[in-house]
Amino acid sequence: MNPDEFRERLLNCLGGPWPEPGPLNAEFSGEQAHAAGGCRLRRVSYEVEPGDRVPALLLVPDGVDAKHPAPAVAVWHQHNGQWELGKSEPAGLAGNPMHHTGVALAKAGFVVLCPDALCFEERGDPTGRLAGGDYERFEFLRYVVAGRCMAWKNILDMRRAVDFLEALPEVRSERIGCYGHSMGATHAWMGAPWEPRLRCVVCNCCLPTYAGIHRERLLHCFPNFIPGLHAFGDTPDVAALIAPRPLHMNFGGRDRGSPIDEVRRGARRIAEAYRRSGSPGNFTVTIEDEAGHVLSPTMWRRTLEFFRRRLAAE
Repeated sequence: MNPDEFRERLLNCLGGPWPEPGPLNAEFSGEQAHAAGGCRLRRVSYEVEPGDRVPALLLVPDGVDAKHPAPAVAVWHQHNGQWELGKSEPAGLAGNPMHHTGVALAKAGFVVLCPDALCFEERGDPTGRLAGGDYERFEFLRYVVAGRCMAWKNILDMRRAVDFLEALPEVRSERIGCYGHSMGATHAWMGAPWEPRLRCVVCNCCLPTYAGIHRERLLHCFPNFIPGLHAFGDTPDVAALIAPRPLHMNFGGRDRGSPIDEVRRGARRIAEAYRRSGSPGNFTVTIEDEAGHVLSPTMWRRTLEFFRRRLAAE
């Protein structure tokens, strides 16, 4: 199946075209110096659909303003069964310091947006009836019976995040990338094929193929599951649609959530798509055989080098 045909099949499986974007109606709630230093922190929100606002944290490096704009990175947070955490972890306000990637990127000179994914942190059940995983399961099933899936909603929200970044005077709108760990990595390779304004993409530790999920009986997070897709392809085929734009992926050989044999086969399929696109050098992958489901120092070094080369370099 050629990429154009697969893209059409994928869109149908996701739930069909996204609605035309309306006004963002962005709101900003003040600015303060980040406790980690090197950047300012703003609480923001913007409308992704009528009546549906996404809370986010915006990190602006010291010295960056409308007269001195900088490249930007949208950071999609992990899952980890921690529905109480979302944007606050990559923004460096809570959670595991290993995943304070948003503030680290801001200190490196990038404007960074950290939004909450649906069902996480401030985007829990507005009625208060369901909590954590129960609400996530409810939302997944609600979209399925409507003929869509949670990945469709995630992609819509990610596209609106790019709208928000592109509109900021502090951002060099032609230099926007994204990063995600775990579920955030799924968001990155799932969303980037539909968002050409993302100049480059980094995915850390998540490429669970359906073949691997079925063989190992893995219970993965809902955004990985696109109804009907496995009749036409697998998750590496989705990531391959990012070609020819630069894509870097990190994996741990002992990450049980992404069986490494499947990762290696998937990476070869993605590399072949980049070769066919005429940009084989735009796909890179790091596999640390002894690492697990982590952001190791090597993975982070490769990530930062990638963004500096692909976004910050003139």
